[in-house]
Amino acid sequence: MLTETEHVQADQAHLLHPLYHPSAHQGAKVWVEAKGAMVKDIAGNEYIDGLSALWNVNVGHGREELARAAYEQMTRMAYYSAYAGSTNPPAIQLAEKLSQIIYPSINTFFFTSGGAESTESSFKTARFFWKAAGKSDKVKFISRMKGYHGVTMAAMSATGLPTYWPMFEPRVPGFVHIESPYPYRFQNKTPELSDGVAAANLLEEAILREGPETVAAFIAEPVQGAGGVIVPQDDYFQRVRAICDQYEVLLISDEVITGFGRTGRWFGLEHYGVEPDIAQFAKGITSGYVPLGGIGVSDRIREAIESVPPEKRWMHAYTYSGHPTCCAVALANIAIIEREGLVERAAAMGDRLLAGLKELDELPSVGDVRGKGMMAAVELVADKAAKEPFPAAANMGARLGKELVKRGLYTRILGDTVLLAPPLITDEAMIDQIVQIVGESIAALG
Repeated sequence: MLTETEHVQADQAHLLHPLYHPSAHQGAKVWVEAKGAMVKDIAGNEYIDGLSALWNVNVGHGREELARAAYEQMTRMAYYSAYAGSTNPPAIQLAEKLSQIIYPSINTFFFTSGGAESTESSFKTARFFWKAAGKSDKVKFISRMKGYHGVTMAAMSATGLPTYWPMFEPRVPGFVHIESPYPYRFQNKTPELSDGVAAANLLEEAILREGPETVAAFIAEPVQGAGGVIVPQDDYFQRVRAICDQYEVLLISDEVITGFGRTGRWFGLEHYGVEPDIAQFAKGITSGYVPLGGIGVSDRIREAIESVPPEKRWMHAYTYSGHPTCCAVALANIAIIEREGLVERAAAMGDRLLAGLKELDELPSVGDVRGKGMMAAVELVADKAAKEPFPAAANMGARLGKELVKRGLYTRILGDTVLLAPPLITDEAMIDQIVQIVGESIAALG
């Protein structure tokens, strides 16, 4: 086996990583082993996996059931095309299973290899739907600042994190952003309305500004993940759904992070009592063991797809759509989530995590603590009263990241905000340990 130095040298010589710049890759970890909620590097150091790798290892690392599911399917038939005219049992069974656990109005599914492909599939399906309905001008998409929907060209154009844009401009035309509901920082300009309704009304303003006859869909994460674990106000999505219905705009729920138990419900919008027209997913459907994503469409959209003449068919495809091995792993993964009650566990452990983190409010630099299920964030500020961020020169995020690693927690830092999303199997003692490490690390910054 190569030494750590040899691995790093080969990596630097031959690999481009996501969000790559050599300055960010000097002290790269070489991960070699993971079990449960722990991950080990090549030097033998063990860390709590504070972000489930990348929000996705819901059932924890090292589940032999998932390896067996992949092996058994591969020995029968690893892959065959699922283009129209072909199908396979795992894809059929997975679609049927999803119809039982997702929103009642969604019963039909298309599979992709991941979240960005799912976003692209949602956009194309929304445009298809309106063209089939004779409303071909409805082609625009509205999304939110701080939203993350992937970084392929159209997905990046919807993503509301501007750091992803500059070196790939121009973005795809037809994408419009509105402000996030971000309860900690949202400024309500209509105080007679609740913050949630006021934030949702920004969608109505954008639709009217663009022209309702031109807007195809609004895409939103139930909880904004990569943008900072932003949990909306309780009445936000009910107003969003009403606005979409009023102006004939489809609602796309991006459940790539919030799906499969992460928030303490199977899917995120369940918390708010509304259903989307399209739900897109990835990550937790296989707990990251193999790449898989997809979209679920409402019965109304499925009817549109099936009612057009053959020459106007839904001409959308991926080589690996309905991949038998990936679908078999997804079925085994969902069985674990059900058998071990991980949706309910995420709700309970998430409450414990959030309650523990709330106790850090007393620290002078803690501005906001927020979360939903097994998603949480702690935002640091220079001035609590003014909610003033630290200056960039303070380098608080990077310094905090080093303190966390020093104490055995590996997770993601966004600016000066700690993001947490441990595996759903994380036990009480480790939840408490995460809270302790975060608190000690913040205190160590002075």
